[in-house]
Amino acid sequence: MTVNSSEVSNVVILGSTGSIGTQAIDVIRRAPERFKVKALSAGGGNLRLLAQQALELGVETVAVATPGAEADLLLALKAEAEVRGAAGRSLPEVVSGPEASTQLASLPCDSVLNGITGSVGLAPTLAALDAGSRLILANKESLIVGGPLVKKRAKPGQIIPVDSEHSALFQCLQGDRKEAVRRLVLTASGGPFRCRTRAQMADVTPEEALAHPVWAMGPLNTINSANLVNKGLEAIEAHLLFDVPFDRIDVVIHPQVMVHSMVEFVDGSTLAQVSPPDMRLPLSLGLGWPDRVPDAAPCCDWTKASTWEFHPVDDEAFPAVRLACEVGQAGGTMPAVFNAANEECVAAFAAGRLSFNGIVDTLRQVVEEHDHVPNETMTLEAVAEAEQWARHRAREATELT
Repeated sequence: MTVNSSEVSNVVILGSTGSIGTQAIDVIRRAPERFKVKALSAGGGNLRLLAQQALELGVETVAVATPGAEADLLLALKAEAEVRGAAGRSLPEVVSGPEASTQLASLPCDSVLNGITGSVGLAPTLAALDAGSRLILANKESLIVGGPLVKKRAKPGQIIPVDSEHSALFQCLQGDRKEAVRRLVLTASGGPFRCRTRAQMADVTPEEALAHPVWAMGPLNTINSANLVNKGLEAIEAHLLFDVPFDRIDVVIHPQVMVHSMVEFVDGSTLAQVSPPDMRLPLSLGLGWPDRVPDAAPCCDWTKASTWEFHPVDDEAFPAVRLACEVGQAGGTMPAVFNAANEECVAAFAAGRLSFNGIVDTLRQVVEEHDHVPNETMTLEAVAEAEQWARHRAREATELT
């Protein structure tokens, strides 16, 4: 394997104005000889940034999910062109609407980075796989809600995971046969309540749950980190990505977040992927695979003393991981219900209608009531119906709480 590729990789970036998209563009900006961005899409909340990105990168097509937003985006592009002294030059093609990202994902290219947030990222994921592009997957909902559909469409090696934990596992698994793997170990920071019991979390406020000691994330991800729902979702992803049974997937608390995940092998050896927490590293690996992008992110400073801790998860205080594994084992539309109901429960907690512990308690109630569609007969329509049912049922449950 070489470090520097001689070929330029054509990339489509979905969700370009979000955290994943902006960090990916930073990686690309540092290695312009390696990458050419062909198209960008975004939700539409920051048209100015989208226009800046499009003109800086010289993309052919730019898309926005907001229906009827072509005129506003064109104005933003023209304004940015004037700022850059490029008024009168041809502008990128503009498309808009809920199918815009799916349209871009179908374009001929080498790689599609799916950095969209939410289950709306499933259709673009399937489109990229059907088009034969390499899928750099940061949209975890694609696997959570549509795992069987995604696995059915994906060719071997077509998906490169970008979540730091799954990128770590991906790296540790290179060169080894599946039979050599005994266990996958996902690491978790533990969030702000890692030393508390269930009883001590009974009166947790949204403000406390949003005070993550390490990461700066949106409200949903921050609260999911505080109660370890995020690690449950990541366990489902790991099972789907690497075909390892749930009874051989573990989660450990690692507050220093330097070890991003580990693979234990049958001979007793364990490989870990280690780096300072920086999403540009897994993003660069996905963009450049099978090559690495030099200096994409800082490395560890081994000249300084440090201590790393690892603690088992308290399943009584944090039952979300165990529940998610049960949901993942059931498969079908069950993970989609878990994911959608969780979003509603987190919103209810943030609004003061549900206790912190009640998030996972209500999740269990909703998934146990769901009459799920099995893997073999899953469709996009079945996923959408399951999500709609889960949201309605979770809202009912949290209004009665």
